[in-house]
Amino acid sequence: MDRWSTAMECLSFEGPLIPLLVRNFTARDLFGWKRSVVAVWMITVAAALAGCSGSGPATAPPSPTTGRPTATPPPTATSAAQPTSLASPAPASDPRPLLDHAGQYFSTAGACAACHTSLHDDAGRDVSLDRAWRSTLLANSARDPFFLASLRAEVQARPEARADLEATCAACHMPMAYYTAITQGEPAAVLDEGFLNPEHELHALAMDGVSCALCHQIRDTDLGLAPSYNGGYSIDTELPRGDRVIFGPYSVDPEHAQTMAQVSGFTPAQGLHLAQSELCATCHTWYVGPFEAGGEAFPVQVTYFEWFYSDYRRSQSCQDCHMPEAQGGVRIAATSTNPRSPFAEHSFPGANLYLLQILNQYAAELGVPAGEQHFAATIASSETFLRQDTATVTLEEVHRTGARLNMEVLVENLTGHKFPTGYPSRRAWLHVTVRDSAGQVVFESGAPGPGGTISGDDGEADLSEFEVHYLAIVSPEQVQIYETVLQGASGQITTSLSQAVNYLKDNRLMPSGAEKSAPYPDLAVRGRAFEDADFVDGSDRLPYSIDVGSAPGPLSVHVELLYQSIGTRWIVGLEGVAGPEVGQFLNYAGTVPNNPSVVASAEASVP
Repeated sequence: MDRWSTAMECLSFEGPLIPLLVRNFTARDLFGWKRSVVAVWMITVAAALAGCSGSGPATAPPSPTTGRPTATPPPTATSAAQPTSLASPAPASDPRPLLDHAGQYFSTAGACAACHTSLHDDAGRDVSLDRAWRSTLLANSARDPFFLASLRAEVQARPEARADLEATCAACHMPMAYYTAITQGEPAAVLDEGFLNPEHELHALAMDGVSCALCHQIRDTDLGLAPSYNGGYSIDTELPRGDRVIFGPYSVDPEHAQTMAQVSGFTPAQGLHLAQSELCATCHTWYVGPFEAGGEAFPVQVTYFEWFYSDYRRSQSCQDCHMPEAQGGVRIAATSTNPRSPFAEHSFPGANLYLLQILNQYAAELGVPAGEQHFAATIASSETFLRQDTATVTLEEVHRTGARLNMEVLVENLTGHKFPTGYPSRRAWLHVTVRDSAGQVVFESGAPGPGGTISGDDGEADLSEFEVHYLAIVSPEQVQIYETVLQGASGQITTSLSQAVNYLKDNRLMPSGAEKSAPYPDLAVRGRAFEDADFVDGSDRLPYSIDVGSAPGPLSVHVELLYQSIGTRWIVGLEGVAGPEVGQFLNYAGTVPNNPSVVASAEASVP
């Protein structure tokens, strides 16, 4: 089936980015997807060695053949070092087994896990592929209750586009079921009697999410180019089982390749494209629509472009950040004799802590194949990732003049893309508190409130409003929120992706090397931040001039950068939408506190 030709018939806008399939409806952590690609790849590759030894489109981005990442060496080396110790903490219990199912083109992760568990690096750490993956957002992309609720809402908003919307989502949330269905000429339906129905023949493949046999079969075809966006990955469906090729990072000798083919039905081959950001771009470059004649596709998520037009393109790939490198060599399968290095762990740290908390609390109800120990490790790695590798805040020029406290807050983005990036429900903001010598609060801006709200955010009290980008903060009612705000066709604020036509605001922190006006318009800064001379690539410098009156000193100043993966507007926007998926998510959101995560903080004292 020529998926690209089909997409071209549906998308009728002009420009080099015309080929943007509506194939990835809700983005997940951004990061999670990216590294998943490589992760999945290693799970399957290991199996081989396991058998015996071991705002409207504009100009297209430059060819992915330019500026390849250089930080990650080709993973072909074999370490001569032996593990110093196999001692490690007790492995996490596996309360629910991974799915073990074979389809025409794919097998679920349970088929790979038997040979890729109980793996240790040179430091004795458990780096088992199955245990690290099972509690990630990749493994649970089909169970994601926010994704399912959002899909139901979009289908109700545009019932005439239901088939396209469901296929868009399934391409990256249920990819193995999706690709099997479209290859066989069947609809890629998700809701009701679709893939979510346990009686559906592709249900098992769907529920395995972003799994080993999907990502590791992706071919190096058009990666980084328009045909690959929106879930436009390419998989060879002509090869029979037993001859199907699974790509991995390491070279494989013929004897081991034959063994894996006999055991798993897949033949391993080295494919270095799995370590490149262009692989991640297939699901992290996502446009929706157009749904109206003469309309344009709307750029919902362009994380790959954000990275491509930054300084990070020549130094770090998605995998460098979201697949931590193990310490030393790893025997990548239960029967391997030689350790391999570098080995990319499959923990996929990202920024969607709230969804991880929901999945953990409702694991049994959602059928998540992971226990509390698995989630504890995944959540801990994501928390560390947020606090150490995301952003910094610094207090500068702090001084008091009479009744006013003046200072500057410098926020610096450490990521290789915008922060926040990905799905537009995400937001970060500055919470600033000033206390007098007795510990009494004399000023506070951006205090987190009940239900995940932000004090001072105009959009909390009135969904038709939003908090603008500030060039300076002079009042506690003002708060700097780094976010996107979507505009519908009639000018109203919307959280419906299928209704969105423009960004009223996009002041998310740019990565180093990026430009406010792109060179690619879909990456442009929108709203007041565009006019802010202190809002530049890699950082935002925000002056504060605060009336502290006669508060006794010394004054203590505390600033923290807070983050949420689902802002309250996006939760409230689902209220009143009928559907079991919506009710389920709203129940979860009502019981799991939507507390923000602290990304960075700084303190100062003023006489």
